[in-house]
Amino acid sequence: MREPVDVLIAEEVYAPVLEEIRRHEGRLRLKIIPRQERSRTLDLELLGDPEILMATFPPRNLRDLGRLRWLQLGSAGYEQIFDLPVVEMGITVTNASGVSDVPIAEWCLLMMFLFERDFRRVLDNQSARLWDRDPKFQSELRGRLVGIFGYGSIGREVGRQCRALGLRIWVMNRSAIGRRNNRFLVEGTGDPDGTLPERVFRLDEMEEFLPPLDYLVLALPRTPRTEGILGEYHLRLLKPSAVLLNAARAELVEESALLAVLRENRIAGAALDVHYRFPLPAGHPFWELQNVILTPWISGSTGSPYYLQRLWRLFKENLGRYLAGAPLLNVIPPQELVREHRGTA
Repeated sequence: MREPVDVLIAEEVYAPVLEEIRRHEGRLRLKIIPRQERSRTLDLELLGDPEILMATFPPRNLRDLGRLRWLQLGSAGYEQIFDLPVVEMGITVTNASGVSDVPIAEWCLLMMFLFERDFRRVLDNQSARLWDRDPKFQSELRGRLVGIFGYGSIGREVGRQCRALGLRIWVMNRSAIGRRNNRFLVEGTGDPDGTLPERVFRLDEMEEFLPPLDYLVLALPRTPRTEGILGEYHLRLLKPSAVLLNAARAELVEESALLAVLRENRIAGAALDVHYRFPLPAGHPFWELQNVILTPWISGSTGSPYYLQRLWRLFKENLGRYLAGAPLLNVIPPQELVREHRGTA
């Protein structure tokens, strides 16, 4: 009989699912340490010698974990491990894609409604006790054209929620958007078969994709190639009434370019949940722009019980698959895990 598999957990615990996992005792040997807020060197006595690690921020001294075979990240993003030797060590990496799709898509729709009816001005009027029935406050979202840049897990849930409200969907993606297998998905969400978009564009078709959009939703991962993928030229292709929504990564858009088009009112506005610096400094010009809605990186609702429950459901499912020798969910291709990689979203 095989020795128990050593599992190191460096994430916040969701007790109900942890107790279900403990029923594998005899096959698993669990060790739980505090969640780390960044990658740093940790004492080997604390780490042990695990075969499986669950952590958003793995230790900097990852090479010391010579038996490590699988890393389950607690986040959908994975740029935090670009400088770690996961590929060199032959470690399989899975992320938390699918865990936060629903709240991020809901955030996107909320921002669309706020901009569509100019709700910031409605609230300003309330504070000023001003009765104003401006036609802009009575606009309708249905029928608007939404462009989703990146049609992975989050993009597909944005698409599903948009279609449910009667919005039209265009997609830009690096590859075909057919069925995605071995991905974590909350039941009833997303677009598993990739059938919802009216049109799908390649990355070299920006000049056709961007100009007609009413809303542009960024749903790409941050990789070396996607950093700055939208510059001033691309932003100026958008029509003056268009709104940019970014709950993915700030670095996808050139900061100076975004500031320029917003200051000039070249586009109608932007909703930004991700920022170039955390927290966003009080003196940053984004705070002053009336055509910008800022939120403090909350779209994924990582502080909610839903996030933690789904993350642990994913981990439990993957643990069962690992023990059975079955394919894991949400495996990140090795070529995506090195900083030198020049692939796209």
